[in-house]
Amino acid sequence: MSKQENPSSTLLTDAPLSELDVELTDQIILDYLADNPEFFDRNNDIITSLRLNDMHRGTVSLVERQQQLLRSKVHSLEEEITQLLAVANQNEQLFALYSDLYLRLIDSQSLSELLDCLYRATTELLSLKDLKVWLFDHQNVEHSSVVTEDCSALFTARLTDQNYYFGRIQQSEQTLVFGQHCEGSVVLIKLEHNDQNLGFIAISSQDADHFDPRMDTLLLEQFRKLIAKLIVRISPA
Repeated sequence: MSKQENPSSTLLTDAPLSELDVELTDQIILDYLADNPEFFDRNNDIITSLRLNDMHRGTVSLVERQQQLLRSKVHSLEEEITQLLAVANQNEQLFALYSDLYLRLIDSQSLSELLDCLYRATTELLSLKDLKVWLFDHQNVEHSSVVTEDCSALFTARLTDQNYYFGRIQQSEQTLVFGQHCEGSVVLIKLEHNDQNLGFIAISSQDADHFDPRMDTLLLEQFRKLIAKLIVRISPA
């Protein structure tokens, strides 16, 4: 069985264009060149004689256009590399910050000291707006960061089937947790230990896009497990 020929190749090679009852389209030319990569080897002079329109420089040669495209691609790659380096540097700083924070948290001798450390790290080191902690059993906990209002309905609505909630919460929920309306975004972090729900941490940012559902949770997962374990260990009886 013979190989099926591309119609565009047949149209351009078997008969003069004047004898073909067909409209010569860009796609036909593209198909022909794709099927005949040796075309420019047979017609080498056309490469240097081709002139292309350029909106900034008038007409340029094919070689000049290729150089321009290559320069544009290199520039895009350089920008991408710069962004990746910036992200890597930011991740390195976050890792160092979390490492130092973990050591401070582990050294905490009381729940009040633990919450002080968490609040300072959130508002001073991470430059976020506020941090609140709601616990199912908070009767014996006295701290400005502890939410005393009943947030069990919020916990059920936002964290029953997931460990985090990123984004915006209703104004009534904002007032319940933070005591005021929050213009930016919020993250809710479930606290649980040995399959027992303890409550959640709520952190707010003035930036509406800071806490996004697409955020990576690797560091947060370690963070929430450590906090839950420490709360169980040092909570007053």
